Amino acid sequence: MDPRTEIREFLSSRRARIAPEQAGLPAYGGNRRVKGLRREEVALLAGVSVDYYVRVERGSLAGASDGVLEALASALQLDEAERDHLFHLARQSRAPRSPRRRRPAVTVRSTLQQVLEAISDAPAWIGNGRYDVLAMNQLARALYSPVLADPRRPANTARFVYLNPEAARDLFVDYDHVAGAVAAKLRMEAGRNPHDEELIALVGELSTCSELFRQRWASQDVRLHRSGRKRMHHPIVGQLDLDIESLELPAEPGLHLNIYTAPAGTPTADKLALLASWAATQQTLATELEPHNG
Repeated sequence: MDPRTEIREFLSSRRARIAPEQAGLPAYGGNRRVKGLRREEVALLAGVSVDYYVRVERGSLAGASDGVLEALASALQLDEAERDHLFHLARQSRAPRSPRRRRPAVTVRSTLQQVLEAISDAPAWIGNGRYDVLAMNQLARALYSPVLADPRRPANTARFVYLNPEAARDLFVDYDHVAGAVAAKLRMEAGRNPHDEELIALVGELSTCSELFRQRWASQDVRLHRSGRKRMHHPIVGQLDLDIESLELPAEPGLHLNIYTAPAGTPTADKLALLASWAATQQTLATELEPHNG
């Protein structure tokens, strides 16, 4: 994942999706040779020279000030996630080139596992930007039992979505939306950590084995970890309409606490209670890594 290539492909893809009239520009001529805006039109909107923007789109963001980046984000009508991604790419351009680095295996502190277990009526789990599942409470293990059926550890929901699509379509009602979100969040993580060896290996594996992933990855879409809704069809209790909160853990950079809830009195809340009862009778599926003290 070369930063210059990432910059070039990201900026050109964002430029291609904006028609001149969407940017408030006249569309002269009926036969435009480019899809979306021309480079000179982006330069005009951003208030920079055409030569400068051409250099930027070829991957040279190292000298771009925050003001220029904001102007480019505005000209290309970037949303919050795309703007953050642009700034991540710029920071990587400014940093000295570094070799791939293998991160040590992530283990979740025992106190965080205690927090998870204290959440007894909602599935809760901790993961990283690569979609590794690092720790779960009992209800989350029950909810994600199809994901944990793969013996590889740490379990990885991106691998499940793209390399076990039949099971993933059974579990996720809105499979196409989930698949797009997974690829977009992985792309966001790649902008933050382009030299992460495990992330590079994961993207390579998914690209090699899944045509759908190759298509979604090539779209250059990015997305933040945020709140939302997820519809799942569990083999034991049926459909669940869940609210999701994804919370960053300040003391554990790069990790997120994900909690799935449903309003009291709803069918989904009743089914979560039923799932909890079922889970109590089952053999516990180990997640991935034992928690450590500290």
